[in-house]
Amino acid sequence: MPPRRPTPRSRIAWGESEGREPPGFLAQERPIAFEYNGLGYAVMLGTPQDLEDFAVGFTASEGLVESAREIVSMDIAELDRGAIVRIELPESRAAPLRERVRLRLVEGSCGLCGLDTIEEVLRPLPRLDTRPQISAEAIEAALAALRDRQPMGRETGAMHAAAFCDSDGKIVAAREDVGRHNALDKLVGHMLREGIAAGQGFVLLSARCSCELVEKTVRAGAPALVTISAASDLAVERAQEAGLTLVSLARADGGLVMNDPHGLFSA
Repeated sequence: MPPRRPTPRSRIAWGESEGREPPGFLAQERPIAFEYNGLGYAVMLGTPQDLEDFAVGFTASEGLVESAREIVSMDIAELDRGAIVRIELPESRAAPLRERVRLRLVEGSCGLCGLDTIEEVLRPLPRLDTRPQISAEAIEAALAALRDRQPMGRETGAMHAAAFCDSDGKIVAAREDVGRHNALDKLVGHMLREGIAAGQGFVLLSARCSCELVEKTVRAGAPALVTISAASDLAVERAQEAGLTLVSLARADGGLVMNDPHGLFSA
């Protein structure tokens, strides 16, 4: 990773407040280019850490592979101003890859920009059949533990976190990035590489819940998603379509159940 840049120490305060102590370092953000089988595919803006996890998770969330074992080879070139991730996929994945490259005209941080049609963006999600291992008590425990799993967030004040939690709310794994989508891709990539079963717990995100985060969670096979901020209407629709248990606005005093297909939170 390139050297971290300290936060400028000059600060201002509003009214009679003395102001908060600024974070120690600025969050790192660099362009990260993905190439598959020699074809330029996407350039994402993200934090240049845990790039192997990011590469596997991004590749899976794009539907290019279903498991880390399908990746033939991976080479990561870290540069001063970014990184290039070169991945080789088997020939059986080459045709879908070429089609996605054709459709991907312009790439944005959401991972959806530039696709040719609305139908492609809203392509059907797989239906989740697994009953989630989640409870109000587990969510509360996970929320209380999340800050301790955000070292870069504490240093910079500008990072998102994605965590996978077991049925008791214990955080099994967590990843950080300046982009919420990237943080989730990194988490999914780590789980795929380590063989962590997504159906045995739930995902917790320090972000609002947009439709693409729902889709990444569903495609990873996790049956429940909890987000600290609110959900969009399309996110709720997609969760309902896929049978994803969704809780948003999860804070210390409670959360908002947006979709509960298994009746886990019924009175």
